[in-house]
Amino acid sequence: MGYKELSLAEIAKKIKDREVSCQEVVRECLDVCKAIKDYNAFISLYEEESMKLAKAYDEMIACGYVLGPLHGVPIVIKDNIAMAGTVTTAGSKLFKDNLTEEDATAVKKLKGAGAIIIGKTNMHEFAWGGSTSNEHYGYAHNPWDFTKNPSGSSGGTGIAVAARAAFGGLGTDTGGSVRLPSSVSGITGIRPSIGRVSNYGVVPLAYSLDTVGPMCRTVEDCAIMLEVIAGHDYHDKNSQLKPVEDYTKDLNKGVKDIRIGVIKDYCFNHNQPDVEKCYVEALKKFEELGAVVKEITIDNLDTLIGAIMVVDAVEPSAYHLGWLRECPEEYADEIRIELEAGCFFTGTQYYQALAYRTLIAQELEEAFKDVDVIITPTVPYTALSIENPVVEFTPGVREDPLHANMCYTAIPSVTGKPALDIPAGFDSDGMPIGIMIIGDSFREGMCFRVGNAFQQATDYHKKAPKLDHAVPPVD
Repeated sequence: MGYKELSLAEIAKKIKDREVSCQEVVRECLDVCKAIKDYNAFISLYEEESMKLAKAYDEMIACGYVLGPLHGVPIVIKDNIAMAGTVTTAGSKLFKDNLTEEDATAVKKLKGAGAIIIGKTNMHEFAWGGSTSNEHYGYAHNPWDFTKNPSGSSGGTGIAVAARAAFGGLGTDTGGSVRLPSSVSGITGIRPSIGRVSNYGVVPLAYSLDTVGPMCRTVEDCAIMLEVIAGHDYHDKNSQLKPVEDYTKDLNKGVKDIRIGVIKDYCFNHNQPDVEKCYVEALKKFEELGAVVKEITIDNLDTLIGAIMVVDAVEPSAYHLGWLRECPEEYADEIRIELEAGCFFTGTQYYQALAYRTLIAQELEEAFKDVDVIITPTVPYTALSIENPVVEFTPGVREDPLHANMCYTAIPSVTGKPALDIPAGFDSDGMPIGIMIIGDSFREGMCFRVGNAFQQATDYHKKAPKLDHAVPPVD
């Protein structure tokens, strides 16, 4: 089977107990990284540096010293997250020489916990897109079907984790960029509450929506990683002065009498049949496990996508305005057009979008008085074709996926709530389907508890892609 098939929690324990060396584990993951080269999951790979670190970490363990819960565990990070001594491209030609001198806070915390960062992953340019179709560093391919995209913008991290090239990774999430690729790649990923994780050292997309989030194979793994990177950071004034939970403490408490909210009408409005079937079956599974599923109403969701698109257009354009004027040719045409379009929104429209965010946040606060979590599909469709990325909700009716892409993921993005994607099944073509567990602010622990109960009762998260285009390593 190989060590790479173990979960992050399992491999960390084996390393700590000296049942396997850091060097063996890192070598195995690096071999997978090279074997999946054609999937374009990586922008940079740090083979020599990682093996040197692994050797040093083995020596530490031999002396009885363990850095932390991730000691010697191979991790990947999205290439808009700074790491000292490396180029942070943000997936763009504009930043091809952006040698960073300081670690992002999240990276500093990963290193402090003993993680070995073996590479930086491919992404949609400047995180402005949902397919990881990158003109500069190569179009990324879904590990379950090479002809389909891995969603985005954290698609490279999704590929790496699903392909067993790393035990976990970091993505960034604005409108869904951790949860979307997690869903279509068959892994687990969490968008934490806004302010739970520092954004210091991260190239922004939309300042008020962005957050860093872990992407792993299991809920437990995500809980371990989030506990490492969470917490206040004086470098980031938007990070919150709230104590960090022990996210693994309540993992095994189950869901008996936990109240699960289902948004009446909205969650059954516009899904592919296989997605809706998996969603319904997941709700039934929760009921079998003792949860109480109840319908809730959240008004004004009809303007959700319009509001997030305004914010998600204006804020990136504000950040990029100088470069748009000085060197527009450095951007891929798709990204340049999106950024230029964001300049045409008025202050009034931006203000109205912010006012809507306040309104919908209040409505969710009311909903959480009656339920512990809200569960929705993550994406209303499965992975789309790279060459022809359109979606069919009903056979023969083809639609642009832009709005549908965020019809569920935008709910926590707009309101700043935490949301966990977990694998919940497969469509008729064998492509992964995810469901999303939304919690109240800073109640990531409840999301983990509910998600872990599902994973204890199912095995969808244990399934691995066949990787038909992977190249066997040379002995």
